[in-house]
Amino acid sequence: MTLERQIAFAWHRLDDIPAPLLYEILRFRQAIFVVEQASPYEDLDGRDQPAEHLLVHIEGGLAGYLRVIPEAGRIRVGRVAIAPAHRRRGLARRMMEAAFARHPGATIAISAQTYLAPFYATLGFVPTSPEYDDTGVPHVDMIRAGG
Repeated sequence: MTLERQIAFAWHRLDDIPAPLLYEILRFRQAIFVVEQASPYEDLDGRDQPAEHLLVHIEGGLAGYLRVIPEAGRIRVGRVAIAPAHRRRGLARRMMEAAFARHPGATIAISAQTYLAPFYATLGFVPTSPEYDDTGVPHVDMIRAGG
Protein backbone atom coordinates (compact mmCIF):
# COMPACT_ATOMS: atom_id res chain seq x y z
CA MET A 1 0.00 0.00 0.00
CA THR A 2 1.36 3.42 -0.88
CA LEU A 3 1.71 6.30 1.52
CA GLU A 4 -0.92 8.22 -0.48
CA ARG A 5 -3.68 5.75 0.33
CA GLN A 6 -2.90 5.71 4.03
CA ILE A 7 -2.35 9.35 4.92
CA ALA A 8 -4.76 11.90 6.45
CA PHE A 9 -3.83 15.53 7.16
CA ALA A 10 -6.04 17.48 9.61
CA TRP A 11 -5.76 20.98 11.05
CA HIS A 12 -7.08 21.65 14.56
CA ARG A 13 -7.42 24.51 17.04
CA LEU A 14 -6.61 23.55 20.62
CA ASP A 15 -10.19 24.24 21.77
CA ASP A 16 -11.50 21.77 19.18
CA ILE A 17 -9.22 18.87 20.09
CA PRO A 18 -10.98 16.16 22.11
CA ALA A 19 -9.15 15.05 25.27
CA PRO A 20 -8.06 11.62 23.92
CA LEU A 21 -6.53 13.24 20.82
CA LEU A 22 -4.81 15.93 22.92
CA TYR A 23 -3.34 13.17 25.08
CA GLU A 24 -2.09 11.42 21.92
CA ILE A 25 -0.45 14.65 20.71
CA LEU A 26 1.26 15.39 24.02
CA ARG A 27 2.45 11.81 24.36
CA PHE A 28 3.78 11.90 20.77
CA ARG A 29 5.69 15.15 21.35
CA GLN A 30 7.10 13.89 24.65
CA ALA A 31 8.23 10.58 23.12
CA ILE A 32 10.20 12.39 20.42
CA PHE A 33 11.46 15.62 21.95
CA VAL A 34 11.96 14.58 25.59
CA VAL A 35 12.58 10.83 25.59
CA GLU A 36 14.14 10.06 22.17
CA GLN A 37 16.26 13.22 22.10
CA ALA A 38 17.04 13.02 25.84
CA SER A 39 16.15 16.70 26.23
CA PRO A 40 14.12 17.53 29.31
CA TYR A 41 12.43 20.75 28.28
CA GLU A 42 9.16 22.52 29.00
CA ASP A 43 6.93 21.27 26.19
CA LEU A 44 3.81 22.86 27.65
CA ASP A 45 5.00 26.40 27.02
CA GLY A 46 1.69 28.24 26.79
CA ARG A 47 1.95 28.59 23.01
CA ASP A 48 -0.43 25.79 22.06
CA GLN A 49 -3.55 27.87 22.78
CA PRO A 50 -3.19 30.36 19.88
CA ALA A 51 -1.63 27.77 17.55
CA GLU A 52 -3.03 25.73 14.70
CA HIS A 53 -2.05 22.09 15.02
CA LEU A 54 -1.43 19.87 12.00
CA LEU A 55 -1.83 16.17 12.66
CA VAL A 56 -0.94 13.52 10.14
CA HIS A 57 -2.34 10.07 10.71
CA ILE A 58 -1.24 7.01 8.77
CA GLU A 59 -3.37 3.90 9.17
CA GLY A 60 -5.02 5.54 12.17
CA GLY A 61 -1.80 6.21 14.07
CA LEU A 62 -0.26 9.63 14.62
CA ALA A 63 2.70 9.81 12.23
CA GLY A 64 3.45 13.54 12.14
CA TYR A 65 2.73 16.77 13.96
CA LEU A 66 3.54 20.46 13.80
CA ARG A 67 2.11 23.65 15.18
CA VAL A 68 1.78 27.10 13.62
CA ILE A 69 1.85 30.07 16.00
CA PRO A 70 0.86 33.59 14.93
CA GLU A 71 3.44 36.26 15.76
CA ALA A 72 3.64 39.96 14.93
CA GLY A 73 4.05 40.17 11.16
CA ARG A 74 4.81 36.48 10.67
CA ILE A 75 4.05 32.95 11.77
CA ARG A 76 6.25 30.48 13.62
CA VAL A 77 6.28 26.78 12.80
CA GLY A 78 7.44 24.52 15.57
CA ARG A 79 7.32 21.14 17.21
CA VAL A 80 7.78 19.47 13.82
CA ALA A 81 7.88 15.78 14.63
CA ILE A 82 7.70 12.57 12.63
CA ALA A 83 7.24 9.12 14.18
CA PRO A 84 10.40 7.02 13.71
CA ALA A 85 8.62 4.48 11.47
CA HIS A 86 7.63 7.24 9.01
CA ARG A 87 10.88 9.19 8.71
CA ARG A 88 12.77 9.64 5.45
CA ARG A 89 9.59 9.27 3.37
CA GLY A 90 8.99 12.97 2.62
CA LEU A 91 6.41 13.48 5.34
CA ALA A 92 8.13 16.47 7.00
CA ARG A 93 8.37 18.23 3.62
CA ARG A 94 4.68 17.61 2.94
CA MET A 95 3.75 18.92 6.38
CA MET A 96 5.80 22.09 5.90
CA GLU A 97 4.24 22.57 2.46
CA ALA A 98 0.80 22.23 4.09
CA ALA A 99 1.76 25.03 6.50
CA PHE A 100 2.93 27.20 3.56
CA ALA A 101 -0.35 26.56 1.74
CA ARG A 102 -2.40 27.41 4.81
CA HIS A 103 -0.54 30.73 5.19
CA PRO A 104 0.34 31.77 1.62
CA GLY A 105 2.81 34.62 1.41
CA ALA A 106 3.55 34.64 5.14
CA THR A 107 7.03 35.12 6.52
CA ILE A 108 7.78 31.99 8.54
CA ALA A 109 10.19 31.66 11.46
CA ILE A 110 11.54 28.41 12.86
CA SER A 111 14.00 27.32 15.50
CA ALA A 112 15.61 24.39 13.71
CA GLN A 113 17.71 21.67 15.17
CA THR A 114 21.09 22.37 13.59
CA TYR A 115 21.38 19.00 11.87
CA LEU A 116 18.07 19.74 10.09
CA ALA A 117 19.09 23.20 8.82
CA PRO A 118 20.10 21.81 5.38
CA PHE A 119 16.62 20.26 5.04
CA TYR A 120 14.93 23.55 5.93
CA ALA A 121 17.22 25.37 3.48
CA THR A 122 15.71 23.25 0.68
CA LEU A 123 12.35 24.78 1.67
CA GLY A 124 13.67 28.33 1.35
CA PHE A 125 14.70 29.00 4.96
CA VAL A 126 17.90 30.92 5.71
CA PRO A 127 19.75 31.04 9.04
CA THR A 128 19.31 34.22 11.10
CA SER A 129 21.32 33.31 14.19
CA PRO A 130 24.46 31.49 15.19
CA GLU A 131 24.03 28.01 16.61
CA TYR A 132 22.81 27.94 20.21
CA ASP A 133 22.02 25.31 22.82
CA ASP A 134 18.33 24.69 23.51
CA THR A 135 18.15 22.29 26.47
CA GLY A 136 21.05 20.20 25.22
CA VAL A 137 20.11 20.22 21.53
CA PRO A 138 21.95 22.52 19.08
CA HIS A 139 19.56 24.87 17.24
CA VAL A 140 19.66 27.74 14.76
CA ASP A 141 16.97 30.31 14.04
CA MET A 142 15.81 30.44 10.42
CA ILE A 143 13.39 32.56 8.34
CA ARG A 144 11.52 31.93 5.10
CA ALA A 145 10.56 35.27 3.64
CA GLY A 146 6.96 35.77 2.61
CA GLY A 147 6.00 36.74 -0.86
